[in-house]
Amino acid sequence: MSDTTADSPRQELAEFLRTRRTRLRPQDVGLEPGPRRRVAGLRREELALLAGVSSDYYQRMEQGRDVRPSDQVLDALARALNFSPEETRHLHGLAAAARTPVDAARRYEPEEVPETTLRLLRSTTSPALVVGRFLDVLSWNPLGGALLGGFTGLPWHERNLLALFLHPDADQTCPDRAATAAELTGMLRRQVATTPGHPRAVELVGQLAVGSDEFATLWARHDVEETTRGQMRIDHPMVGTLNLDWDAYPMPGAPGPVLIVYTAPEHSPDAERLRLLAGLLG
Repeated sequence: MSDTTADSPRQELAEFLRTRRTRLRPQDVGLEPGPRRRVAGLRREELALLAGVSSDYYQRMEQGRDVRPSDQVLDALARALNFSPEETRHLHGLAAAARTPVDAARRYEPEEVPETTLRLLRSTTSPALVVGRFLDVLSWNPLGGALLGGFTGLPWHERNLLALFLHPDADQTCPDRAATAAELTGMLRRQVATTPGHPRAVELVGQLAVGSDEFATLWARHDVEETTRGQMRIDHPMVGTLNLDWDAYPMPGAPGPVLIVYTAPEHSPDAERLRLLAGLLG
């Protein structure tokens, strides 16, 4: 099984459990590490004991076999693995996907930005982007485009927010690039898991894995993120350093594009630099 493609739901579930089990040290859950351990993290049988399930049943889960754990079993595994709330939700989502047959003939409608959202983009005075479920940049206002730079001139299928931060030149403009790339990879991992087999997910993950060793390493970690706000620092060639807050606003309807808006506190130096940038673009 390749860990850099959109794997089957059962394999996704198996790999997620395996990576989390091998990260957890015995002493983290009150077990003696012992002098002759040959495996990293917990053994399968130790985790099964902590979760109250049989070793054979858990082994079949990690092997990607057709088991259908109940919500109670999933919650017990999440507790034993010290999962965060978002990791627990991700575990339940993976199990639900593993129970649902993948419809190979399913048609996926292209992501579109409603006219009302385009109006909002044009009217807002803050940098703003519309980003698709797999982090494709679908639209932006002039200030948002100014933050992205020459990226906006790429063909539509290359305008992906994660690809932007994986680019070798991104270190020059984003001092926190590596952390941002890791965060975005976790967000992509969560979205890919909700739609197994989506053609855009398969294409994107494959392209990023082939083109970036950093992404392949991050993807193999199986981290998940449900981030809806954060901070970003940009060394902008026109106005200098910008320290911005960002918030993601889901658009009405089915899961899909979100509106991301970047702001700075009123009367702050960063707000003044944003106004200066807007004036230079005017």
